[in-house]
Amino acid sequence: MRPAKKLGQNFVIDHGTVRRITALAGLQAGDVVLEVGPGFGSLTLPLLEAARRVVAVEMDPALAAELPRTVASRAPGLAGRLAVVTADAARVRELPGEPPTVLVANLPYNAAVPVLLNALTILPSLRRGLVMVQAEVADRMSAPPGSRTYGVPSVKLAWFAEARRAGPVSRTVFWPVPRVDSGLVAFTRREPPQGAAREEVFAVVDAAFAQRRKTLRAALASWAGSAAAAEQVLKEAGIDPSLRGEALGVAEFARIAIAGRQAR
Repeated sequence: MRPAKKLGQNFVIDHGTVRRITALAGLQAGDVVLEVGPGFGSLTLPLLEAARRVVAVEMDPALAAELPRTVASRAPGLAGRLAVVTADAARVRELPGEPPTVLVANLPYNAAVPVLLNALTILPSLRRGLVMVQAEVADRMSAPPGSRTYGVPSVKLAWFAEARRAGPVSRTVFWPVPRVDSGLVAFTRREPPQGAAREEVFAVVDAAFAQRRKTLRAALASWAGSAAAAEQVLKEAGIDPSLRGEALGVAEFARIAIAGRQAR
């Protein structure tokens, strides 16, 4: 086969790396693992050893069909623990069987954030996880408010979970070798801010970061109806209208969403 760039296919081929990821994931014997983009199964095999069950979501039909045969050949005693779903993990809405408790995956470079956010949205059973993503994306996912890399992925992931960098990964462990390094991001689910719906908050976040250099008063003008209305909503939420989006945490964005709803 030839890796498909449009699918973000860069396969991990280093034994030490997959063992390291499995160890860092801290799996329990009773865990049900969701693995997105299993590829050739290099990470799937150690995950099957450590967990009770692995649900592997693979959008490439050829790879999805081959994975059960790979496991049956290399670890026949573990084949019964594997379930393979042929689907786009960024769009899938439900998974068969027992709900996964942990996400451990080498996420496709071109869709890492949508895949992770979709998994956290549709699977409240996911309590924690460890994902490998492009290094720049790892920085964005784990960035705190006020940092240079803080943005939409940072806030939206923070709605669901607390994220942190868990280590670097060299580009040399992949085939084909990508042009960038990767990073590991660990996350633990937490309760979102109360009083605002996720869709409401995410709409505010998208508007606030659409033009990063604008103040919140200007950036939220179209969302609120006008700059004056945005300023009033911000004041009601206790937020300085002259701030920019990167200065706010997810709790502040939730306050803006609540104030906006009340203003309407």
